[in-house]
Amino acid sequence: MGWALSLNPDSDLTEKALTMAYELRGKPKGLMFHSDQGCQYTSLKFRRLLWRYQIKQSMSRRGNCWDNAPMERFFRSLKHEWIPETGYGSFSEAKHAITDYIVGYYSQQRPHQYNGMLPPNLAEQKYWNDYKVVASST
Repeated sequence: MGWALSLNPDSDLTEKALTMAYELRGKPKGLMFHSDQGCQYTSLKFRRLLWRYQIKQSMSRRGNCWDNAPMERFFRSLKHEWIPETGYGSFSEAKHAITDYIVGYYSQQRPHQYNGMLPPNLAEQKYWNDYKVVASST
């Protein structure tokens, strides 16, 4: 998972999030990046980064909002479980609190129904462990 926070939802923001995810996963090959058709994803600058990382780009057709359901669900959880009703006092406070949510709670502890009630990090670890078992038996 990669994330970034900014006061501007532009291609710099999406580049930071993509770079974080790409580097945290050890610069894997054969990736696909799926997004909507927002200008931050269609910019030449962002598309060049995808090309540099050799990541294939996939975009939803207009009006296919269900393609983004996992991210919509994440933001719903963040807003209802973590962000105070009055908001944060500063951008710095928001950045620290939201990072704590993503790293310390959402990814490490929060159970997800789709993952068999495992948090994302454990579900991903299980996936790779199972993948290694299948790959070694073939």
